[in-house]
Amino acid sequence: MLRLFLRKFAFLVLLLPVSCGDGRPAGDALVAVATNFREVAEVLEADFEASTGYEISVASGSTGQLYTQITNGAPFDVFLAADQRRPEMLEDDGDAVAGTRFTYAIGKLALWSTDPSAFQRDGQAVLREGNFRALAIANPDLAPYGAAAMEVIGALGLAGQLQDKIVRGENVGQALAIVTSGNAELGFVALSQIASPGRPLGGSYWQPPQSLHSPIRQDAILLERASENEAARGFIDYLKTEEARETIAAYGYETG
Repeated sequence: MLRLFLRKFAFLVLLLPVSCGDGRPAGDALVAVATNFREVAEVLEADFEASTGYEISVASGSTGQLYTQITNGAPFDVFLAADQRRPEMLEDDGDAVAGTRFTYAIGKLALWSTDPSAFQRDGQAVLREGNFRALAIANPDLAPYGAAAMEVIGALGLAGQLQDKIVRGENVGQALAIVTSGNAELGFVALSQIASPGRPLGGSYWQPPQSLHSPIRQDAILLERASENEAARGFIDYLKTEEARETIAAYGYETG
């Protein structure tokens, strides 16, 4: 049942907007967005469109999945990754415009439960006691938040103890959904997913000390196919503005 649930969720998360006759979504630019940043990207998209008249379409997935799609010719114009490595690889390989790569957000990891009383004690103690059936994480091979989660588990010396309890989603959106659905009591997710302005998910969470994992520096880059695309270039520039940085920070990210 869980495997079927994940397959259905993966399809919904990766479903692209309605396409035009040329095979790409309607709009002036198509932005590939790491799952953790989708909600923020949609707010930024609306603000950018309102101020410029351009149209932006957003498609989300794990950073690893989006990177693979880009290298296989997917019609994206901008890539908002959840790491630095994939945008750098695209730049090195000539698939992105040199000099356009920059860090637009620094993500924060959270261990979350729908139970409001789950973290009345330190999260380390909760993990060490292991009084839960399943712990959801994003696939660490595809999603930087999953890699960070595994770093935390390793730094606490709990890799062996928790090995049989870990349930993997393809991306951090699936990790969140696994907990929301009750298929896991706990899950490592992005703080922005559970504490978004105006509609926090509730429950309770623990933020691991950032010393326990590598910084989740999220880079954006303009893809080569969009080197002359004014809407794509404009959106990249907009991400650097004070207005955009304030929006990003409001969702629990650091911006510099």
